[in-house]
Amino acid sequence: MTSTERRVLLAAPRGYCAGVDRAVVTVEKALDLYGPPVYVRKQIVHNKHVVSSLEERGAIFVGELDEVPEGAMVVFSAHGVAPYVHEQARDRSLRTIDATCPLVTKVHNEARRFAANGRDILLIGHAGHEEVEGTAGEAPDHIQLVQGPEDVDRIEVRDPSNVAWLSQTTLSVDETMQTVERLREKFPQLMDPPSDDICYATQNRQIAVKEIAHQADLMIVVGSANSSNSVRLVEVALEAGATAAYRVDNASEVEGAWLDGVSVVGVTSGASVPDSLVEGVLDLLTERGFPPAEEVRTAEESLIFALPPELRKGLRAAPQH
Repeated sequence: MTSTERRVLLAAPRGYCAGVDRAVVTVEKALDLYGPPVYVRKQIVHNKHVVSSLEERGAIFVGELDEVPEGAMVVFSAHGVAPYVHEQARDRSLRTIDATCPLVTKVHNEARRFAANGRDILLIGHAGHEEVEGTAGEAPDHIQLVQGPEDVDRIEVRDPSNVAWLSQTTLSVDETMQTVERLREKFPQLMDPPSDDICYATQNRQIAVKEIAHQADLMIVVGSANSSNSVRLVEVALEAGATAAYRVDNASEVEGAWLDGVSVVGVTSGASVPDSLVEGVLDLLTERGFPPAEEVRTAEESLIFALPPELRKGLRAAPQH
């Protein structure tokens, strides 16, 4: 292929998933309904542009609930919280809206069910990630974190015949199954979760990247550094054959040298990224002489989650103009 035969392959699906859309709309509508400030525990979703735009509207992001004035309105992020956080909120008379993604809530429910049956639970995920902390908090005496296949040798359980695994929803599917295979070698009676824990949107975005990556000299993933699913997309692209792959927060982070000698550029974005940031990257590529992007679609997504019940109740009670 000569340098004149340039192409831009745009992955679809990409960007916002149903859980992220629900969480962001929850904060926006809470601000409309109750007025600022509305406090949010942790980043509502892992994207700094989304967070800063909500801050401009009057959202205040805090690390923990002790930073929230007593009696104030607080939203819990899409990543979920442990039961003790709900207790803290009650103790401080906080008004709460829980924007936990329903797919994360499903994993919390699975953790409680497994624990109620006395099982040891091996939670595949990344230490320190809010989702992992929230899930582990559902059954702290039963859950051990497994960060990858290399952790398996050190895992000890009470009863090898009564062990189950769960996973963080935003991991690489391939990486997770490698860990599960190692766990099953050690614990042949390992029980699977009743349904797949890896989020449908995470899987769809990884499949779309695989479709493009083997053709790409360069893969650009738009997403923030603390976005697990965005970071995974870079890894998936490289494993699927991309010559190079980089994560950027926005077009300003794309380095000109990356494009030198490149014919085919693949572009995608993580599940917490507004499409305007992707458009910025595509505009930059156009300025550098690349043609309009060709969308490569591998799945249709139509899932929509209802807003949190606490917010729906408030909206129903609000005077209609």
